Amino acid sequence: MFAAKRPALSNPLMGFLNISMPDKSNTLKVALPKGSLQDPTISLLANAGYDVHLSSRGLRPSSNDPELDIYMIRAQEIGRYLDEEFIDCGITGYDWVYENEADLVDLAELPYSRATTRPTRWVVVVPEESPIRTPQDLQGKRIATEGVGITKRYLGELGIEAKVEFSWGATEVKVPDLVDAIVDVTETGSSIKANRLRIVDTILTSFPHFYANKTAAADPWKRQKMERIALLLKAALGARGKVGLKMNLPKDKLDALLEMLPSLRRPTISRLSEDSWVAVETVIDEIVVRDIIPELKLLGAEGIIEYPLSKIVP
Repeated sequence: MFAAKRPALSNPLMGFLNISMPDKSNTLKVALPKGSLQDPTISLLANAGYDVHLSSRGLRPSSNDPELDIYMIRAQEIGRYLDEEFIDCGITGYDWVYENEADLVDLAELPYSRATTRPTRWVVVVPEESPIRTPQDLQGKRIATEGVGITKRYLGELGIEAKVEFSWGATEVKVPDLVDAIVDVTETGSSIKANRLRIVDTILTSFPHFYANKTAAADPWKRQKMERIALLLKAALGARGKVGLKMNLPKDKLDALLEMLPSLRRPTISRLSEDSWVAVETVIDEIVVRDIIPELKLLGAEGIIEYPLSKIVP
């Protein structure tokens, strides 16, 4: 005879530790930009408290938040996938949302970029020796760009008729032999100068934004989750380039300290067990620390501690 089949036992540790598995219905589909914005975006998320771990192919990362289902997608495509509601929310540049004319909910502007803290700029570029000096000189000309929609809308607003063709990267090599001008992205303009090119006009400037589609934004759980992520992302950016500073100081030197200390807010002043001393704590720009610490020491400060910050929540 066969023994009766024993019912499957759940993991006894689950009940003992009162651990519950995450609710699969509460999952947020998040798109992150693959390419030049990938590394600074993942670094920003880490500072915000979300550790993203890329797989060998970097397409479907995992994270320390089981409620996030993350996709790595080209920044150029994220706005379209959001608009078509394949993805709940994502980080992509304002420029690509503008390019795709996507109708999205803007949860936060995130002022960072691939190489600097400057916004990216879409600019009309020509060779240095080109006779094109103003946007009106583009009339009847041929222009190559990856941002076809951006360029056509710009020309349309100015009443200029020109031939605009799509270009897959390395657009600067096409002038002047193949096209009369290009519309390209730059942060510093150094690459343009290095290729002996000249900027005629700036079409638009762009930072990454945290966007959501309208259906996800109308869902109470998803909206709350996305707003919390936005808060932490902005807090992480707010801490960029700043450090905490604390010290002990003779009380009679406090007024002199307050005059010289460039604080984010009024510094915190605390009493010490010795009445003639106070503890001071503040947040300042990291770039001024090297100049101010010697001055603090001359003022009589002791136990000066500088510490990094990952978030500043306003």
